[in-house]
Amino acid sequence: MALRMNASTFVGLFLLSVTWKAAWAKVEVNMEDRVEVFLGDTAQITCMFTVSDSHDDVIIQWYMITKTNVRSRIYYGDGNIQAVDRDGQFTDKISVNGMGKSSEVVLTIRDVALEDELEFICQVNGLSAGNMEGRTMLKVFASPDRPNIEGVHSGISVSNKNPSKIGSCEAKNGYPRPNITWYRDQSPMQNTPGEVSVVTLVTKESSGLYTVQSDLHLNVVKEDKDSFFYCEVSYLVPGGTKMTETNKINITVHYPTTSLDVWVESPKGRVKEGDTVEVHCRANGNPQPPFTFMHNMQELKSELNVLVLKDVTRLSNGNITCTALDLDTYEETVGYTELFVDYLDLAVLIPKDTHVMAQGEELMATCNALSSLPTHTEWFKKGEKVAEGHTLTLKDAVFDMAGTYVCVVNVPSLERLETSGSLHVHVQGPPEIKESADTVLEEVTEKFLNLSCHARGYPTPVITWSSSDESQILKEVSHRQTEDGVLSVLSIKVTSDITANCNAYNVHGTDSFPFSIKAIVQTTSSDPSTTVTTVTPVTPPKRVKKEGSGVIIAVIIICILLLAILGSVLYFLYKKGKIPCGRSGKQDLTKPNKDSIMVEINNDNTEEAVLLGVNGDKKPTSEQ
Repeated sequence: MALRMNASTFVGLFLLSVTWKAAWAKVEVNMEDRVEVFLGDTAQITCMFTVSDSHDDVIIQWYMITKTNVRSRIYYGDGNIQAVDRDGQFTDKISVNGMGKSSEVVLTIRDVALEDELEFICQVNGLSAGNMEGRTMLKVFASPDRPNIEGVHSGISVSNKNPSKIGSCEAKNGYPRPNITWYRDQSPMQNTPGEVSVVTLVTKESSGLYTVQSDLHLNVVKEDKDSFFYCEVSYLVPGGTKMTETNKINITVHYPTTSLDVWVESPKGRVKEGDTVEVHCRANGNPQPPFTFMHNMQELKSELNVLVLKDVTRLSNGNITCTALDLDTYEETVGYTELFVDYLDLAVLIPKDTHVMAQGEELMATCNALSSLPTHTEWFKKGEKVAEGHTLTLKDAVFDMAGTYVCVVNVPSLERLETSGSLHVHVQGPPEIKESADTVLEEVTEKFLNLSCHARGYPTPVITWSSSDESQILKEVSHRQTEDGVLSVLSIKVTSDITANCNAYNVHGTDSFPFSIKAIVQTTSSDPSTTVTTVTPVTPPKRVKKEGSGVIIAVIIICILLLAILGSVLYFLYKKGKIPCGRSGKQDLTKPNKDSIMVEINNDNTEEAVLLGVNGDKKPTSEQ
């Protein structure tokens, strides 16, 4: 009896022990609510579990909830078997890693597709410990392509009563569906009755991805011509949201004209006579209306908004009017600008053209030009400035002052506005030959030599040539007038020593200048290849300066008068008997007397007066 009770007690105690263990053994499962992954990537769903106070193996089973809300197993695993269910959606694309009493199991899904966006269940069966399961939602994302925006190409009038289409924005191949928001400058645009209307069209492609198109309609105002419009596309990605902006577009707004701008486009700055003037006209409306130009009450032809005036003069001064016609309202808008043409008349010289002045005289010449602006005058001679101001003064005139004086009148404040005039000044006087640096010349025989002779004076002197050898042929090869006289060039063939004279004369007198030419004879040495030229220094001849013809005539007249007086005196003495004549006591006047005086002029071109006695003896110089 006691034994039986002990056995019963043992069994009871054993059953009590088992029941107590079962009551305290349990399974815990922890899983994430959702796992997010991009389309085409690999997803991993983790199932963490704990089985306490149980030495039994656990059984892991994975299920999915289909789109039709059906629970379907995709995997089974225990201590001996791990298998993926056949002929299922995930047969070839899932795998499970990890087993144990207190561990985690990871379900891996490769190449995730849109249809894989399902709820997955992890069931852990601890046998005596019971079972428990957890759930995770797999979310799949696809970023859309870069959005496109296209604006309306035609102009939009502010007079339209209903909102007009501004542009269209499109985002393709996104999942889940992207959202599109329109912006004007930096401000988002919302649907506003009568002002803003956004029309959105959503299309689900055969691939399961979404394409969203959004059209913006707007009741435009003039200020929208300077506004920029663009779209912002927002879309979900694993762990958050991203946004992408499109390019900015500008629209063409048509609005009426209220004012005109009229201005001279060319030339820049002041306008002068002879310029080609471009006048532009621009309206503040859009599009630009047709324009009409009027100048001094006369309608002119123009191209679009440009009026061209060629070769303007001071008569072109006045208002230029531009008129614009609005083709919608047929209202006219007028604008104008004033055209002023600066001018500079021809230079006026006093005296003008040519002026003749005597040597020693003074000349005061003036030069000016009528202009709309202050002027500045400069005088030039042979390219060099000789005076500044409107007046040119020449004092104590000499031949060097003869020539052409050019006065240049310009406007300092306006480039390219300039005029000029010239005054030819002649200084009267007998010829004056400019002395040559080479008065003694040497040349090889039988060669030609050129001689230049420049004579100044006015009226323009006449130049003739003569030589000491009358048989020598003289050939003038050049003869031209200069500013203050004449220049003659003589070509002479050298055959022997010779003197060539340049003779110049006009109504006021004469002048001459000698050129002494030394002929050089070439001699050949004993060596046939050597030629020796002998040069003999010569003394320059003295230049003869002849008096003017007027002076000569005066001298002749004085001499005649002196002879007349002398004859009268002799006749008076003869009558008084003071002078004997002939054999009867009169002396022959034709014979020389000791007291007679004779003048000898040497033939060396110098005037030397020598006192001679009756016998022809030459007195010393001290007694002359």
